[in-house]
Amino acid sequence: MIKILAVFTSAFLTIFSNCLMAQRRGNSIPIPEYKNPTTVSPSMKIDPDTCVITKHSAIIRGVNISYTTRTGTMPIWNEDGSAIADIFYTYYERDNINDRAKRPLLISFNGGPGTASLWMQIGYTGPRMLNIDDEGYPILPYGMRDNPYSLLDDADIVYIDPVNTGYARKTSKDVPDALFYGVNQDVKYIADWINTFVSRINRWKSPKFLIGESYGTTRAAGLAEALQSREWMFLNGVILVSPTELGIKRDGPVSAALKTPYFAATAWYHKKLLAPYADKKLKDFLPEVEKFTIEEFIPALAYGGILPAEKKAAIAKKLESYTGIKASVYLNNNLDVSPWLFWKELLREEGFTIGRLDSRYKGIDAKDGGVEPDYNMELVAWNNAFAPAMNDYVRNELGFKTDLKYNVFGSVFPWDNNNNNTGYDLGNAMRQNPALNLFVQSGYFDGACDYFNAKYNTWQLDPNGKLQNRIKWEGYESGHMMYLRMQDRKVATQHIRDFMKSSIKYGIPIKY
Repeated sequence: MIKILAVFTSAFLTIFSNCLMAQRRGNSIPIPEYKNPTTVSPSMKIDPDTCVITKHSAIIRGVNISYTTRTGTMPIWNEDGSAIADIFYTYYERDNINDRAKRPLLISFNGGPGTASLWMQIGYTGPRMLNIDDEGYPILPYGMRDNPYSLLDDADIVYIDPVNTGYARKTSKDVPDALFYGVNQDVKYIADWINTFVSRINRWKSPKFLIGESYGTTRAAGLAEALQSREWMFLNGVILVSPTELGIKRDGPVSAALKTPYFAATAWYHKKLLAPYADKKLKDFLPEVEKFTIEEFIPALAYGGILPAEKKAAIAKKLESYTGIKASVYLNNNLDVSPWLFWKELLREEGFTIGRLDSRYKGIDAKDGGVEPDYNMELVAWNNAFAPAMNDYVRNELGFKTDLKYNVFGSVFPWDNNNNNTGYDLGNAMRQNPALNLFVQSGYFDGACDYFNAKYNTWQLDPNGKLQNRIKWEGYESGHMMYLRMQDRKVATQHIRDFMKSSIKYGIPIKY
């Protein structure tokens, strides 16, 4: 059921709604009436403070859930109280909830940097999802359907698009890009924005969780500390979906070796292994590869050019048995086969390349030679599925209509990666806040943010091991967006429900 609670009677119409509760930062004057962008927008601009409200219902875990959606833009303020940009957001709030102080608020974003939040919004946790098959491949016709595993039955959710993604834009070309495009700049302005948003929707008392995917995990890790130290907002949990390296150092032999378990998982999937590994279940096979990586491969690489030839040959042979890449290829690359070469080499004899973000996907190149694929097949497939569905959904179901282009990917470069300490910041936030827990989700076939590097993160952000009982990691037999596979979406969303429930302890003092 979809009912747009706005009547279009002119080019820009006022919506009289609860959205009017907020006030401009540093100014006691109420925010002007919210405007609806129209289908025709000759200036290609959107008011930085606008909101469309719609009413819907969806079947989630067999129950008909009614909910209200607020879709719009909300300003990013400078120190003078002027709007310098906006964030585009979609906020889903379940109806008929009497006590929102006990209802979790889930704050969601994707990564890039430079991509909008559509991936998790219509692929993972939102109440509506795009048409895909059970393995996550696009199917026609494009469109949307209810997401039976949405988290909306248990938590209200806001999806946010940072500057130059989705419909979010700077208010003027004169506003410097450097205010937004960087690890620490991104964390700072989004933390400020979250403070304002939580105040506007009156959710300071609610349990709060961040969920970020890919580069969004860098953002989430940094925000956990920034919200706590600069906004006085303490979280109950952080969920990292396919995390990056989080600024945690791993150079030389460590960096070269940690990708090996991902190689092994992918080779297992494509049936490139021989007995006894070909006959094992994935989760029974990988612990052996992980142990080899830490205890044998990293030390061997550390020897560099003085590693004895017979030892080097033995390591290469073992790598071949685990990863399906010939020992000669490892020897020709000093045991360090790059991911790009792996994606090109594994199925070279069959005439295929494999995907970077999801190595279950196969592609074909113009020529079989070379050391890396021509393109990422999985990303092309995902754009094919997500872009039409999101553009139609935001306009025709959520009622947000504008001529401005929805940026699935927007330019945010040059991006300032200096002083990326977000993983260490997350560890500090957890040590300072005994109520803050961490949940990490990884796809075994993700070659961009591989699962073993995600495990390594959890070890390094907790160097003395005192946080391990508050850190949980789960792996899924899928790729970067593991939720596109129906079975994994069902299991992974339940894992998040369980994590949120276990992270909220009413009536228990927060202390060590």
